[in-house]
Amino acid sequence: MRSVTILGATGSIGASTLDLIERAPDRFRVRGLTAARNVDALADAARRTRAERAVILDPALYGELKEALSGSGVEAAAGEEAIVEAAAMGADWTMAAIVGTAGLRPVMAALEQGATVALANKESLVSAGALMTRTAADTGATLLPVDSEHNAVFQCYPHGSAERVRKIILTASGGPFRGLTREQMAGMTPAQAVKHPNWSMGAKISVDSATLMNKGLELIEAYHLFPVGADKLDVLVHPQSVVHSMVEYVDGSVLAQLGTPDMRTPIAHTLAWPERMETPCPRLDLAAVGRLDFEAPDFDRFPALGLALDAMREGGAAPAILNAANEIAVAAFLEGRIGFLDIALIVGKVRSDYTAAQPASIADVLAIDAEARIRASQSVELLAR
Repeated sequence: MRSVTILGATGSIGASTLDLIERAPDRFRVRGLTAARNVDALADAARRTRAERAVILDPALYGELKEALSGSGVEAAAGEEAIVEAAAMGADWTMAAIVGTAGLRPVMAALEQGATVALANKESLVSAGALMTRTAADTGATLLPVDSEHNAVFQCYPHGSAERVRKIILTASGGPFRGLTREQMAGMTPAQAVKHPNWSMGAKISVDSATLMNKGLELIEAYHLFPVGADKLDVLVHPQSVVHSMVEYVDGSVLAQLGTPDMRTPIAHTLAWPERMETPCPRLDLAAVGRLDFEAPDFDRFPALGLALDAMREGGAAPAILNAANEIAVAAFLEGRIGFLDIALIVGKVRSDYTAAQPASIADVLAIDAEARIRASQSVELLAR
């Protein structure tokens, strides 16, 4: 029986992970579950799965969580340090699904245990990719990508033989604004931006998908997961979201992973890896899909993708600055304080105005992240409606 911990258990990835685990109770034992502020959902999941420990990020909610778990045998805890401790509980498999840089320290704590980490928190790898992959190599930890694109590459990639790869191609749906002009995008609201045509995701990642920043962050993520070099990473828009990504080999062969757009498929792949497990996901019916379309990305209408590409090629502190500025700008857009096009504008300004030395530690990454957030917040104030 595999022991598991889920960091971010009440988000969409966490809920999908719980769904799979509860369908196979003989295969998994839940050690820790964490959440930011949703006490009811956390306590309910902890009771259902008979988790050893449930942790809420907000210390003010500790009493409420303890009361909700009264008599269940589940240990209650609260606070940022308790989240890190939960990540270091020594589970065989840890789902890293905390959104944003807030997940960085817990992910590192899990990697330091030398266990298997299923990574759904791309921001951690973007901000501190070199540190994370070095830690995994030092401790013998295994990083398994959960993003559908990277999980697809992982399934097609010749592990240990990067010289066989000519190109890794990440597919992008194009998001909800794929066919719009810049003028039309300028008036788009948060409600329109989070309405993804194919995937059901959280608000932040949905907005990142609308700007194509999500694909840019995924390029940086791929750079750290698959050591082929920046020049061999590419993006192709594929609006049906059936081909999740491809690997082109030096002999001209192209291997792709296909499936319906359901995150339980890549989650199940990491949960059972190196085996496979049954899922309730809808089966792919190519005859019903009928056609698969592909097109090159438009860097003029979606400048965030170009900003991410530049940060990947520059390396050092650039990806952490990009990511922090984007998180602030997206949050401001979701609050209705800035327009949709202002997101890339703010990220570009912070990137051009702020440089920093290459981070040598997590503390360095967090310091760079903090300064970039301050600068992005100042830009938000200047543009706020």
